[in-house]
Amino acid sequence: MTHSFVGWEAFRSQMPVTRRLAYLDHAAVAPLSEPARSAITQWVAQATEQGDVCWPQWDQRCQQVRQLAASIIHADTNEIALIPNTTTGIGLVAEGFPWREGDNMVTLANEFPSNQYPWMNLATRGVQASRVQVPDGQVHVDHLLAACDQRTRLISVSWVGYATGWRIDVPRLVQEAHRRGILVFLDAIQGLGVFPIDVRAWEVDFLAADGHKWMLGPEGAGLLFIRAEHLDLLRPLLVGWNSVQQSHDFSRCDLDLRPAAARYEGGSANMAGIAALGASLQLLASAGLTSDASPLADRVVQLTDLAIERLRSIGGLIRSPRVRGHDSGILAFELPGKSPSAVRRHCMERGVVLSVRHGWLRISPHAYNNEHDIDRLVTHLQDAQ
Repeated sequence: MTHSFVGWEAFRSQMPVTRRLAYLDHAAVAPLSEPARSAITQWVAQATEQGDVCWPQWDQRCQQVRQLAASIIHADTNEIALIPNTTTGIGLVAEGFPWREGDNMVTLANEFPSNQYPWMNLATRGVQASRVQVPDGQVHVDHLLAACDQRTRLISVSWVGYATGWRIDVPRLVQEAHRRGILVFLDAIQGLGVFPIDVRAWEVDFLAADGHKWMLGPEGAGLLFIRAEHLDLLRPLLVGWNSVQQSHDFSRCDLDLRPAAARYEGGSANMAGIAALGASLQLLASAGLTSDASPLADRVVQLTDLAIERLRSIGGLIRSPRVRGHDSGILAFELPGKSPSAVRRHCMERGVVLSVRHGWLRISPHAYNNEHDIDRLVTHLQDAQ
């Protein structure tokens, strides 16, 4: 295997999990990077020994993370809100959008539940959620568009599907949706951290992603992007002291909302989690995440290609559709005659971490993984009963 980026061993050295495990489950919950651990440890020490004396320093760090997140997705800093998770971001848009009774939105029937339930919940407001079937695992833009009509206001899809890893053609989807007067929400949790994205050039309207998968951060710290021109389109929700311009003047209660996506950060922030997320984002940025041709993406695709080769050599059946430009770090497969849950348990007991989704085994290696991790996986898949 060849790579244009030469620092993979240095990157791997920043992932303590590699000392014990072949961790191939980043589409579920990723292990923390060493910089993320250091950020949390520092925060804990300060909070324990000094209380909130360091609060201005912590707040400054949050603003730096906001700036870094904006630069990674090519957004303006004012378009980024730091939120607890992807579900929160989806819910803020779903409930804040100016729906009219009889409107509809379009999503996929194989979306992760968090990108279905908030839209289904709009039925109480007279809004229909149309869910497009994906029988072959391949998301065809034309099929999504065919489900739209004159009352369709929004399309919400995952950049990368969580079950089989299909990566959609976001620029084409957005372009065609906008031609029809339809906005696009992108659930980016399974792509952001590896694949480059330019929300400005792609003209994405809304995006949300938690940091605990490919961004190597802790649970409870993520980001929401709201295109500036849409900020006043949404009804503000979860409004609190931190939503207004005079956030630190508690004696003045004027609902003067921030002219930024940060208006959705109503209360106290998860400062430890945000600091940790920022530390991992800095690590990923140093590995080329902010570049248009991300070496991280190339590395992850090459690792999954290698896994396909090795899995087929032991009789594995690949269930993820692999089409160049649509591939990702998620790979679903099965081993005929073997129980997926039993195989997973066998591997987990031997230090190889993977998942089962929809009755298939699923691996999701990150760029710090290597060929030894793939070999270790295949060895234990073979001796599983």
